[in-house]
Amino acid sequence: MRTSSWRAHLPHLVTLVGLCLLSLAAGFASPTSAIAKTKENTCQINSPQGNVKHVIYLQFDNVHLSRDNQNVPSDLEQMPNLLNFITSHGTMLSNQHTPLIAHTATNILTTLTGVYPNRSGVPISNSYRYFNPDGTSNPAVSFAYWTSPLYDYSTTTPSDTKYTMLDEKGNNTPAPWVSYTRAGCNFGAVATANTVLENIGVDIPTVFGANSPEATEVKANPNQATADYVGIAVHCAHSSSVCAKGQADVLPNEPGGYTNYQGLFGHKYVAPQISPDQPLTDLDGNVIQSANGNVGFPGFDGMSASTSLAYVAAMQEHNIPVTYAYISDAHDNHAGAGAYGPGSAGYVSALKSYDEAFGKFFQRLNADGINANNTLFVFTADEGDHFVGGAPTPANCDGVTVPCSYSQIGEVNVNLTGLLATQKQNTTPFLVHADSAPNFYITGNPKPGDQVTRKLEQDTASLQVTNPLTNQDEKLTNYLADPVEMNTLHMITSDPARTPNFTLFAKPDYYASTGAPNCSKPCVYESPGFAWNHGDVAPDINRTWLGLVGPGVAHLGINDNIWADHTDVRPTMMLLLGLKDDYRHDGRVLFEALNEKALPAAVRNNRSFYTRLAQYYKQINAPVGDFGLTTLEISTQALASSSTNDETYQNLEQAITSLTTQRDALALQMITLLENAEFGGNSHHNEANIQQGNLFNQGDALLRKTHTIR
Repeated sequence: MRTSSWRAHLPHLVTLVGLCLLSLAAGFASPTSAIAKTKENTCQINSPQGNVKHVIYLQFDNVHLSRDNQNVPSDLEQMPNLLNFITSHGTMLSNQHTPLIAHTATNILTTLTGVYPNRSGVPISNSYRYFNPDGTSNPAVSFAYWTSPLYDYSTTTPSDTKYTMLDEKGNNTPAPWVSYTRAGCNFGAVATANTVLENIGVDIPTVFGANSPEATEVKANPNQATADYVGIAVHCAHSSSVCAKGQADVLPNEPGGYTNYQGLFGHKYVAPQISPDQPLTDLDGNVIQSANGNVGFPGFDGMSASTSLAYVAAMQEHNIPVTYAYISDAHDNHAGAGAYGPGSAGYVSALKSYDEAFGKFFQRLNADGINANNTLFVFTADEGDHFVGGAPTPANCDGVTVPCSYSQIGEVNVNLTGLLATQKQNTTPFLVHADSAPNFYITGNPKPGDQVTRKLEQDTASLQVTNPLTNQDEKLTNYLADPVEMNTLHMITSDPARTPNFTLFAKPDYYASTGAPNCSKPCVYESPGFAWNHGDVAPDINRTWLGLVGPGVAHLGINDNIWADHTDVRPTMMLLLGLKDDYRHDGRVLFEALNEKALPAAVRNNRSFYTRLAQYYKQINAPVGDFGLTTLEISTQALASSSTNDETYQNLEQAITSLTTQRDALALQMITLLENAEFGGNSHHNEANIQQGNLFNQGDALLRKTHTIR
């Protein structure tokens, strides 16, 4: 898929720039090789009943619970070893949601931290642009190590050097491993976004230093350096022997401080700790290596279930009881070109191999004594996808017994520059982050409401295209959001240079980019290379799933009633583990999916109130909740309007601003009350009774008012 291919190929695209960047930073000492295996028991997870000893978190890239073709079993239906494990031992939430925009980096980082993208610095992914002081814009990459600066692979002297991971105050976002390592638990990261080195450009000098042996290897053999240092890491507890000869694990802005911690960065340093006697192999017995034969990290596209789960199992067996891992998608042809459709033979074969890998994984964990009785398992996917293709042949194929074939498959590419020039005679210079939800960066960076900005918004809103899949004429645009609405959707960071002029959410068949200012070559055409779109606003993209298994988790099977989004995963995990983060979450604990004994007294004593409060909170604060989607419709109307003196635009923009101010104040009251009950340790029963009617009435009034604005 586009996401993982970008991550996989990026180190090679930017090697030359990376070599130059290496000379810009000071170095640290390099870790040495193997460290003897030890048996440690320093991990102090304080779960409510004291029986959680391991944490296994797995996040898929675009693996689906729901069916993309009603005749073809879904991805998880074709992975019964995993699906049955979740539904038999815990809860599968089928009403889980993404933030915006719905891409891999943003979604994984939101799940890891429990905060929306405005507080992590990465609302646009898997790449974005930033404005230079002269009004031009440059590219940047959403995947970079946690403490790395903004990663612009096009220059050695970017005008913006703030952290990639940036909180709402301009500091480095608090890191997700800290609560574990402070509790004495080693934290293993397997291709998990920005907790590992993502590239050999900016990440190597950030972590190892520009004059380090690792930097020298980058210059001499970049392919081997990628296999050695990218994609795998261990963040260790204080004084852990696993990282005794590791690298300093530096978090300069961590609340409460974070000093004298060590980490291992890369397969080269991690593998000797988790497979000390032989090269690390996947679950099928193959030595883990890159596509070009370098032993080590196989690339993000190479993180199949067999490979990723092998790293996880080996870490769990070697004093790393907390593991977070990424598993790449199954619907792209990682061994060749093109994409599969639902039920395609290659797709079904990939899912079969994933299912077999989970069977081996659970069997191996059971032999190690790691199971649902002593382990918190969390499974989820970054986002869903919209399949772009025609009907399959034969029409009744199910993929499993009768393979599906597709004569039409592939996203519909759009040249925005050409369409605007030919349909609207608008030749305003701009660039976009190419996507099904492209973000516009107008040269000169005019302000919202500026005549240039308004004309481009109006013209974009009315662009017409002919869909080659249906031969139907239709508008390209579903929704439009400028910085006023992007603020409502939690998409504005503390770095103004990252804020685009506006965002177009296209109909999900389309992938929009810039090009020639004409349509001499077709401005709308089908591209067979990619067939699974996301980033956009659509139910099949924004709705995904969450599986929870372990002590404290209720056995609900598949549950469609609990509305949740990715910010809720982190606080739910922290509560089940008896740990605390040193910042306020944007998510809430999923009380409805937990056993009574797992809940703090404050919640147990007034569970119905806190559950109702949490549900209200999500609908007013989540980007794809009731409030967010309604204001997005208002924003679209505002930006498309062309009334006298732009009165409609101004009135609707003012309404969104006012509504968002009210929402922010109410949401803060709600989450403060929720977090006090979840993690405060004291009963707030009286406070809840005082606030109950007022908060709910305010929530109702806000939503009703929002629905009346037009």
